[in-house]
Amino acid sequence: MIDEIRVQNGSETLLEKTISEKSVPGGPGNSFGEILKNSINEVNKFRQEADSAVEALASGDGKDIHQTMIAIEKAEVSFKLMMQVRNKIISAYEEVMRMQI
Repeated sequence: MIDEIRVQNGSETLLEKTISEKSVPGGPGNSFGEILKNSINEVNKFRQEADSAVEALASGDGKDIHQTMIAIEKAEVSFKLMMQVRNKIISAYEEVMRMQI
């Protein structure tokens, strides 16, 4: 029981440290458009990394199929997340347009 408490306390400290080290994307001065644009650029970066990893593997330069698969999955998951965010934004916009003034 005591070991579990120590593990939980250690993980909370690690989590707090990680959060404090990361910069908040929605910090002061960043508009929603800038945050969205940065996120789309990051998704595109993951896609480009996956493409280059596949090309390297196909040409024989990349010998590690695991890293290639990880890059592909990163790109896929980030794209799916972007699509879900887009769907939520469209849904919110449609809801606002349905409001009566």
